[in-house]
Amino acid sequence: MSYTNTVQDPEIARKETSSLIAASKVKGTSVYNNAGDSLGSIHDVMLEKRTGKVTYAVLSFGGFLGIGEKYHPLPWHELTYSDQFGGYVVNLDRNMLEGAPAYDASDAQDWTAPGYTDRIDSYYGNRPAF
Repeated sequence: MSYTNTVQDPEIARKETSSLIAASKVKGTSVYNNAGDSLGSIHDVMLEKRTGKVTYAVLSFGGFLGIGEKYHPLPWHELTYSDQFGGYVVNLDRNMLEGAPAYDASDAQDWTAPGYTDRIDSYYGNRPAF
């Protein structure tokens, strides 16, 4: 099994260093679990407006050809970039992800809904450090 990121735009490559990456390149990057199983890909990132800090990665997970696909917001600190996999690795399995807060691809999530981000943080809050 090959773990490579297929996005190879030379212009985007110039926008990154060993520790920095363009937000446009994060979108679509594959996400794996510790065993190297593909869990999905980054659909989007949510930034804290005032600090610019990435707070959540929205993982596209499940479905087939866009049908039945769900979006799972993950706290950014759950992801670790892996040169070996050419993507992000999370210490999660599919069962944990399936029970996580999520929304359907056909619905726009209201991030301002009372307690929404608290539910995400609470779900992942008791997890061991990566």
